[in-house]
Amino acid sequence: MGQLVTTDYLSTFKGRRIFITGHTGFKGAWLAFLLNEVGAEVLGYALPPVGKKNHFEMLGLAQMIGHIEADIRNEEKLTAAMMEFQPEFVFHLAAQALVRPSYSNPKTTFETNVMGSVNLLEAVRKCKSVRSLVYITSDKCYENLEWLWGYRENDRLGGHDPYSASKASAEIIFSAYARSFFFERPELGAASARAGNVIGGGDWAVDRIIPDFIRAIELDKPISLRNPSATRPWQHVLEPISGYLLLAASLREEPSVYAGSWNFGPPSKEVRTVLEVAEHLVSRFGSGSIDSKASVEKHHEARLLQLNCDKAHQVLGWHPRWDFERTLDVTADWYKQLHAGAEAKSITWQQLCDYFPEIGR
Repeated sequence: MGQLVTTDYLSTFKGRRIFITGHTGFKGAWLAFLLNEVGAEVLGYALPPVGKKNHFEMLGLAQMIGHIEADIRNEEKLTAAMMEFQPEFVFHLAAQALVRPSYSNPKTTFETNVMGSVNLLEAVRKCKSVRSLVYITSDKCYENLEWLWGYRENDRLGGHDPYSASKASAEIIFSAYARSFFFERPELGAASARAGNVIGGGDWAVDRIIPDFIRAIELDKPISLRNPSATRPWQHVLEPISGYLLLAASLREEPSVYAGSWNFGPPSKEVRTVLEVAEHLVSRFGSGSIDSKASVEKHHEARLLQLNCDKAHQVLGWHPRWDFERTLDVTADWYKQLHAGAEAKSITWQQLCDYFPEIGR
């Protein structure tokens, strides 16, 4: 297999034009902030951030990077933005990213995650400046059989709920574009990336355990766990982001070697239950309580899920840096420092330096 020319892959992005969809979201804001800090020229394309509290506005990203508020379902506007910017790297994160809302708004979920992704791929197809595309979907793109071992990149795709089905569809569509159109552009490296449940500071979304826990503390109420025994591949948001960036840099150097699909998740020993996450947060935060009585859910929700990341380990050379305990500690500390009066930007910067020591030198 090919070798990336530099071990400091973050330096690859200095001075390069990078187009990010979904930069106002939780994961997207971390990625955009990091790329700006390493000297990239970033243009983000996304809907306005959701809620009064959001990481995007706390970081002041609109004043730091190029920022377009628009919907990826608008093909004409998306293509025009990319064509004008002429990026070298593209990261596609924009999505309706939650399972439960996909039941109440299945049409919007499919329009965004399927046709929005088609629009992104069409824009890349037309924009000849693009040399590296990282097309991010989800670990929920796999047909979940509730088995004990991790899903591999060549396992069956599918979905019980509209969200999972939309992500499986997005993967199938990406494969078609890769084989039908991008194959004709040997200078373009394109890959899809599938990550597990990400947690970290700056997440305020509804129906996610960390922000639900923080809101419960603020309201002096116990956090209610819908499915305390469910397991997930929990990982800090910087873990998959480091994988996306290493993958993007590798695709730029050797497109044919690193094209395809990639899993980014924690080792199987780090897969824990929802209850274990909540208990660790209470311990680290020093406050809060848990209502762990499982509720009767109207809709199906997977109980067991993990990824096999051998391909990323052996071929790409990517490995997680933080274990479960460190991940939860860092996450809890982000919110604790914010509540103590620290600025989100300074907390985020320090945690970036902790994870990527090379940028803090």
